[in-house]
Amino acid sequence: MPRIPRKSDFPVNQVRRYLEPGPIVLISSAHAGRRNIMTLGWHTMLEFEPSLVGCMIAGDNHSFGLVRGSGECVINLPTAAMVDTVVGIGNCSGAQVDKFEAFGLTPRPARKVGAPLIAQCHASFECRLHDDAMVDRYNFFIFEVVKAHVAATPKQPRTLHYTGSGIFVTTGSDVIRRRSMFQPELLWPEPPGGRR
Repeated sequence: MPRIPRKSDFPVNQVRRYLEPGPIVLISSAHAGRRNIMTLGWHTMLEFEPSLVGCMIAGDNHSFGLVRGSGECVINLPTAAMVDTVVGIGNCSGAQVDKFEAFGLTPRPARKVGAPLIAQCHASFECRLHDDAMVDRYNFFIFEVVKAHVAATPKQPRTLHYTGSGIFVTTGSDVIRRRSMFQPELLWPEPPGGRR
């Protein structure tokens, strides 16, 4: 039985430190001859099929207008090795700088959307706007992933998770497998290329 930890009051405006939903991603976008990359931590999976992802993109962010205008983006998954690039991208505006050039990133053409892939990232997910019902009120876009590109190795990349105050934690180094404890109907088949 796990021990019961001692708890104390905590500021509610800092709960994101424990509830950040997933790895930090880089959103690439393009519209009307402009392109951009933004760092994003507020996203969540919403559905298996179609593959739906929700992303909160602040209205004053340069990428907001590009994504809103095009109805597309690419969600790119950087690894922990890219932490300085991730922070740098988040600390400047695409309205003043081409972030691909400024950070030495390689844009690659996507197959199904107009936004570029970021070649240095472990994975890139081409997305089209699926539902914009919550954009005006919450800046919350619901995208459908229409094409996915994932590097063959490593199977468990070290991804970045932001905990606030300039601190990241990583995942991917320790893998805990419990497939045998799950009911078979709750498991996806092993991904192509073996275990992840």
